[in-house]
Amino acid sequence: MAEIQDPEAWDPFGFGVPNSQPDAPVQQFSSRRAARDALSRGGAVAVRADAASALVAPREPEIEASWSFADIIAEVVAPQAIPGDVRSDPVSRRSAASAAPTQSTGFPTRRANTTKGRAKKRFAKASRAAIGTPPPIARAPRSVVVSLKAFGPTTKKTHKNPISVVTTMVAVAGMFAVAGLPAYATTLDQHAKVAATAAATINAQSVIVDARVAPLAALRDGYVATSPEQLAQMSRDAARAALNQAYNASGARALGDDYPWPYELADIQGGGLSPLNYFYRECVDFVAWRLNRDAGSFQAPFKWVWSNLTPSGGNASQWLYAWQNHGWQTSNTPIVGSVAWFNGNHVAYVTRVNADGTIFIEEYNHGGTHVYGQRTIPATQVAMFLYPPPR
Repeated sequence: MAEIQDPEAWDPFGFGVPNSQPDAPVQQFSSRRAARDALSRGGAVAVRADAASALVAPREPEIEASWSFADIIAEVVAPQAIPGDVRSDPVSRRSAASAAPTQSTGFPTRRANTTKGRAKKRFAKASRAAIGTPPPIARAPRSVVVSLKAFGPTTKKTHKNPISVVTTMVAVAGMFAVAGLPAYATTLDQHAKVAATAAATINAQSVIVDARVAPLAALRDGYVATSPEQLAQMSRDAARAALNQAYNASGARALGDDYPWPYELADIQGGGLSPLNYFYRECVDFVAWRLNRDAGSFQAPFKWVWSNLTPSGGNASQWLYAWQNHGWQTSNTPIVGSVAWFNGNHVAYVTRVNADGTIFIEEYNHGGTHVYGQRTIPATQVAMFLYPPPR
């Protein structure tokens, strides 16, 4: 170890050597920690003056502070002299030392200023001089990199390659498909074998019928199924029977009604067209029948039907136009056998013309009843009389 002979002649920091004892023997230490421990115990230690002064030099006050990441960056990366800071103001440094001296002999803990780095350097330099350690080799300045690992663990995000994900999915699907193929193949093969066996069995079967069975006939009961159409027809037949019974009870035949179809269903009852192509039991159908009767036509094919009598329309309101369109005669004077045309969509047959200016008419469906009727009315109530078509 290197020995220091004149400690008072070397004082680079100007702190002096407190409690120095020149006559004390020189003591060597193997490390700086050993020298510090000896000084803290208060033993007699003879070292160089500059080293001793560095070891016992007054320290800056230790100010415990909560350090943040921004403080560490400012401390390590860009330390600057702040006005009023103990680093750049010697007076403030002495004041801080006298105001709150530290009694600890160990290394300083966290401080609120950047002086600790410089103090550490001075202490290290003095310790090396005390134990004879050569100064460290100067290195080129380098950029300071602060790792976030010092402030807590971080989770590294891993990004999976989309191609690898798709490849994995296709591979898994292929594995399931390959695993299922043998089962389906086996099932199809089994079905084919079963079908072949069944076909062979059917072809091998034969049926022999006894000759005594051939002449036998199936015995059937009296039940007969009825179709919906037949049911509808039965319903219509029942309605016709009821109408015919009511018509016979009305005495219309005795009164002079000769209409051939008084029992047929009207259009509101689901009935259809008569052989004259007008609806059954309507006023127009009854008058068309009387015109055919007067013309000597009593059965099909009838002389006057809808197509040649009123082709422009079947309603009674259209009969006057049809007569005018044919060029047939119309008049306000009634005659027997003429058609009484009313403005209210109704026609009747003139049976008799009275001397008092009244007329006797026969009709069907007056007032929507669809039955035969007779009336004697003034001729003036008729809008127009349509004379019979030429024969």
